[in-house]
Amino acid sequence: MTNALVMAIDAGTGSCRAIIFDTKGDEIGAAQREWTHHSDPAVPSSFDFDTEANGKLIDAVISEALSRAAVRPDQIRAVSTTSMREGIVIYDRQGKEIWACPNIDSRASAEAEALVESGVAAKVFQIAGDWVSITTPARLKWIAAHRPDILSRARHIGLISDWAATRLTGEFWTEPSAGSSTALFDIGQRTWSGELFDVLDIDLSICPPVVESGSQIGKVTAEAAARTGLAQGTPVIAGGGDTQLGLLGLGRRVGDGTLIGGSFWQMTVLLDHPFIDPARGPRTLCHARPGQWMVEGIGFLTGLSLRWFRDAFCDLEKRIADEKGVPVFDLLMDTAASVPPGANGVTAVMANVMQSDSWVQASPTLLGFDFNDPEGHGKAAALRAIMESAAYVSYSHRLELERVTGTRFDAIQFTGGGARGSLWPQIIADVMGLPVSIPQNRETTALGCAMLAAVGGGLFANLDEARAMLSPIERVVEPDAARHEAYKNFHARWHAINDAMVMLADAGVTQPMWKPAGAIRRGGAK
Repeated sequence: MTNALVMAIDAGTGSCRAIIFDTKGDEIGAAQREWTHHSDPAVPSSFDFDTEANGKLIDAVISEALSRAAVRPDQIRAVSTTSMREGIVIYDRQGKEIWACPNIDSRASAEAEALVESGVAAKVFQIAGDWVSITTPARLKWIAAHRPDILSRARHIGLISDWAATRLTGEFWTEPSAGSSTALFDIGQRTWSGELFDVLDIDLSICPPVVESGSQIGKVTAEAAARTGLAQGTPVIAGGGDTQLGLLGLGRRVGDGTLIGGSFWQMTVLLDHPFIDPARGPRTLCHARPGQWMVEGIGFLTGLSLRWFRDAFCDLEKRIADEKGVPVFDLLMDTAASVPPGANGVTAVMANVMQSDSWVQASPTLLGFDFNDPEGHGKAAALRAIMESAAYVSYSHRLELERVTGTRFDAIQFTGGGARGSLWPQIIADVMGLPVSIPQNRETTALGCAMLAAVGGGLFANLDEARAMLSPIERVVEPDAARHEAYKNFHARWHAINDAMVMLADAGVTQPMWKPAGAIRRGGAK
């Protein structure tokens, strides 16, 4: 098994990546490209997923990863795919993509509201564990109303992780972890819900077969091999949703608390039963392991908020980082570390606490600046406030998960881009008041995807054996008791400010960062 390698392809919200792993879980080579999802000016709240341009980017990162690893294509024993959830791709009879959107698309507002008015949205949540805001039911209703030509030509539908594999194999399928994010699954049965399709009057025949993650679903075609540099005939294995595969790559068990810090930040717990919150706060999806489910609270674009600040205000730091040959985020962390907890009174409102049926995101806000103290209330304070806001929304999600599931966490594991460096993990530990463990390999979504590839490719008998690929814990960050007590007050202040800003956005006084389709007003009316 010395030369046995697998590849994970990750189609995330903000970028796509290809990473090659060996059977010890070590990264052998990787490549990444950022991408952007553009809105259609003629369609309010829309975002399109450009399958042609983004497909070329995926081909490029596959080829580049092989080159950087300096390995032969035939050394890649299997490939698997992961992606953002909710985003869908529709194909015609010839298997050609004819419509696609990413997870953040919210064009189907009227259709979602109609589903709320009729009571169907509540039925969807009872069976599928998610609301109709950014899921497939309202989107298909929108297509039926506005693009009937597409619906008449539709013969297949899939998630974006499915699409990435279909481009390699020509086969159509899905698996429960990403598939359940359509809100068309009976999550207890881990497959499409015939009852929901009947209620929604949607043709079930466009939905592909469901296989469990880790199953072989096809092989790399000659055409895909020519595009990517992979060997023709390489097995392609069913992967899954990015968060669930991140939990696989961390080796998380039922009852564990985990914070995954990517473009979105997810606070999660795994359960051995398909719990659905009757108050419709956090949502539930199938896990990639059979017989397990994941309940999560999502911080909307939490990771991208720091990227936005970098691109909008940190040209000087980017130039300095280029000159020194260091990551710009390292400089930003050093800058934020100069500010004490509480960010000198500066507060950032970026992501709202998840309420599945009313998840309005306030207009991004930085407030609390003192013009008489530019040194203490400038860029450094803003950076720290953004980082603290991520911790506050994650802490709120942790408390909510504990409340609704009856779980009690005694530690948190933190992974993803947000776990790099020392400052953000320390802020998370201090706000949570719990030890925070950081895995050595923070590309855990890709690692979980690689573990599935290794199982499906016959390198391990099952996922328990594939735990040999897991990364060891790099360090454990202990909370500071005094800072935790201070952060309780800062968190309460943030919560009050955040709620007020969400109400302003919901009332139309400010422009919300995002207002999901079918959101119910906090006062009880739409």
